Amino acid sequence: MSISLTSPAFAAGAPIPADYSCKGRRISPPLAWSNSPAGTKSLALIMDDPDAPGGTFVHWVIYNIPASSLGLPEAIPTNGQLVDGTMQGNNGAGQVGYTAPCPPSGTHRYFFKLYALDTVLGLSPNATKDQLLKAMEGHILSNGELMGTFSK
Repeated sequence: MSISLTSPAFAAGAPIPADYSCKGRRISPPLAWSNSPAGTKSLALIMDDPDAPGGTFVHWVIYNIPASSLGLPEAIPTNGQLVDGTMQGNNGAGQVGYTAPCPPSGTHRYFFKLYALDTVLGLSPNATKDQLLKAMEGHILSNGELMGTFSK
């Protein structure tokens, strides 16, 4: 069974509210999930935009989310490590934490991909999407996805 990933801020396939974009407060949206499988030791999330002109742009890399977590509140601080042990990596802008949608033109799709893992990863803060994907190999128990859109 896949993980159910939702947001109280927008429905699957619907526009992401401006608050979570470069036209608003530039904060991360709230997310909620359920159906993490037995044996989950941590969760990881990647948000990216496959419609970016230069290829897929990474907006958020966050990992070692405690297995007991049922979601993320809005406005996660852009610290490398949060008080609960959650770590954030570098986004496509080379910054730690969330970077808001801000497409140069048209409507872009933003995919939030959540992974349930059978381990807590040994990555330090500031890992890249590629480093996270490599560290997760062989440890993914289940996953879920939420897609939202945004245009300026």
